[in-house]
Amino acid sequence: MADLLERELKVSARLVEGDRGEFTVWVGDRVVSKKNWLGFPSDEKVLEAVREALAREQPPGRNS
Repeated sequence: MADLLERELKVSARLVEGDRGEFTVWVGDRVVSKKNWLGFPSDEKVLEAVREALAREQPPGRNS
């Protein structure tokens, strides 16, 4: 997933090992996607969640 985020969104990402079966995606200090009782989120859902979180963090007046 870290490679996908770097490739698709051109952001720096790192993989941190957690507990067995854990999957949580953070942007800054906010959880934007995570595994739930239904399983892992799709790559598309994770990418969209990270895109939205990055857009909220972007200072006003900056377009990328």
